[in-house]
Amino acid sequence: MAEFADLWFLGMILAAFAGGAFGSAIGALPAFIFTGFMVIAGETASILSGDFLELLTADADLANSSSITGSIGFGPVFGPHISFAAGAAASAFAAKKGYMNTGFAYHEAKNIAYAQGPRPDVMFVGGLFGILGYWITTLSTTLSLPWDPIAMGVVLSAVAHRLAFGYPLIGEAREGLLNMEPFENDEQRVIGEAAAGDSSSGSRLKVEPWLPHQYKWGDVGMLGFVFGIMAAFITVQTGSVFLPFGISAASLLFLNCGVANVPVTHHISLVASTAIVAATGGEYAQSSLSLMVLLGGLFGIISAVFGEWIQRIFYSHSDTHFDPPAAAIVMSTFLIAILALAGVFASSAWVPVPW
Repeated sequence: MAEFADLWFLGMILAAFAGGAFGSAIGALPAFIFTGFMVIAGETASILSGDFLELLTADADLANSSSITGSIGFGPVFGPHISFAAGAAASAFAAKKGYMNTGFAYHEAKNIAYAQGPRPDVMFVGGLFGILGYWITTLSTTLSLPWDPIAMGVVLSAVAHRLAFGYPLIGEAREGLLNMEPFENDEQRVIGEAAAGDSSSGSRLKVEPWLPHQYKWGDVGMLGFVFGIMAAFITVQTGSVFLPFGISAASLLFLNCGVANVPVTHHISLVASTAIVAATGGEYAQSSLSLMVLLGGLFGIISAVFGEWIQRIFYSHSDTHFDPPAAAIVMSTFLIAILALAGVFASSAWVPVPW
């Protein structure tokens, strides 16, 4: 039995390596879109078969789930902590090596839509970060730490690639961490002699917002409210807590294809759906629909605001991609876990808690 377990873990490590290399080859954003499609497929199969997830008794370790959603969408290869996080690390590495010259508006290391292709050293780095993401998530789950372990894998992987490749963790913010006015005024910073990964002009925007069309507080709040309502409604109607997340993730196909102003909402959808399940202990279908969608809207706003706050601190002043949605999911699911531990919510849904 011990030998079988060792072989199983070796298989998971190899799959994580392949998933990380896959994310680096096709790009972080395209890899995450695959996550969305896999989650939609898994949740649809579950709904059609009548096999709804029993959230109060389910194993919180999504990576070990036998479902399509758990073992494929959130597992090695397509799990965001593996393929997406590794793709972001690969962009940071490739930019540092001078491989990227795409004309991207920001530092090239932030270009997570770019496919690196079958470049062996970049794929190898992606594979290593795939393994790192797997172990971060596994450790978080094993210890029942009170947040989404997959999102935490994405966040800590970003911290690791910044430290490993010599990028600033936060960057200079001489006019304030949360201040977006330099971007609005098109203020530039001189970077001296252009280095690998920087624009050939030798200058960059002082502040580089994660999404130029999605950073104003009022816009972000409205987006959170609307998509939180939508996510809660979908969960009530289908019984799936993850389907709204899959839909939001898959919608990024349009952003990746260059459609202007497509919003990023998966952190909103996942948190809103999770909140109504946690608040009711899974009995949301017996609760008031109006109350459920309003609760979803409230937690949608909370997660959206968390995401914007994070992007202003960790993304807009630095050089590589630090994922605001993943960080927002970590913070929001931590809030849900705290509310469950305090007895305000009936359960923590799928979020691990150290009971």
